[in-house]
Amino acid sequence: MGHAMRSRVVIEHLIAEGHRVSIMASQRAVDYLTARFGRTERVGDVNPIHGMFMITEENRIRLGKTLLLNALEGTVALPKQIAAYFDLLEEMEPDAVISDFESWTHMFGETHRLPTFCIDNMHIIARCTHPPEILEGQRVSFEMTKAFIKARNPWAEHYFITTFFFPPVRKDRTSLYPPILRPEILAAKASRGDHLLVYQTAGAHGALIDALQRCGLECRVYGLRREIREDEVEGNLCYRPFGEERFIEDLASARGVIATAGFTLMGECVYLGKPMLAVPLSGQFEQIMNARYLAYEGYGLSVPEIDAAAVRAFVTAIPAAEERLSRYSQDGNTLLFRAVDEHLDRVEAGFY
Repeated sequence: MGHAMRSRVVIEHLIAEGHRVSIMASQRAVDYLTARFGRTERVGDVNPIHGMFMITEENRIRLGKTLLLNALEGTVALPKQIAAYFDLLEEMEPDAVISDFESWTHMFGETHRLPTFCIDNMHIIARCTHPPEILEGQRVSFEMTKAFIKARNPWAEHYFITTFFFPPVRKDRTSLYPPILRPEILAAKASRGDHLLVYQTAGAHGALIDALQRCGLECRVYGLRREIREDEVEGNLCYRPFGEERFIEDLASARGVIATAGFTLMGECVYLGKPMLAVPLSGQFEQIMNARYLAYEGYGLSVPEIDAAAVRAFVTAIPAAEERLSRYSQDGNTLLFRAVDEHLDRVEAGFY
């Protein structure tokens, strides 16, 4: 969903600039983007395609289940993907393709010799140089992830990488930009409340609950009880059903945030000046790297597993992280969109 939320912002910009857009997405992103755009003069259908997904339990990726279910669903989805592919051909003759780490649209562009651009955070792994402390103990995972990323979206005309940390770029046709921010985040007014915002969607997590109960602060918890329709309060824990507006309000007023190390929320925390305790999914190198860079920049802490001691250390570290975050700034999405517009102008002028 982080990819879908970022893509929504990019699509809105493209429409505002007068482009016509056809969208391909998978899983929950289809419903999200359809609700945002539907079919209009400027936007074609949101074409559903099969996309990879992860099975997580207790904050760990269950690799066996993930591989098996992706293989089974991929086999079933392949005919539908072929149909969607030809539907897109009949619908429009695109001038360019933009992919947020999605291989189907990328392959479409490369196959038809169209200018293809990548806007995502993942390519920072393969196209930048990282310090030893970021890779320590993760060299094998790093090399495997880098190889996967290079194979998934090769030969793009340009890679626009969104990031809150800025390591040296080691590849050409690559540039770094601040994270893509939703209008709702740009409009949010940050304040310093007394609660912790907790966001956890990786299944039941007993260690997390125990640590939160011991911390002594109010914790507003999203994602652990997906079936609830109203708040459920147990001691210092307030379990909340997900609602975008209230989630952003709780984020903007939080003293700190505890979550996995998904990039979208991390970028929003950094922009709003919210220290974060990042607990990356075990076995997911991208999240491990994000969390380590968060701590490297002084914007919060990273721990491989959560317990009461980790939460206490995080609460103690919040003032220092707030001071570091006070030095961070970005002008909305201006730099990225200016660069994207320049490249699309070159497409129109025939330079690609």
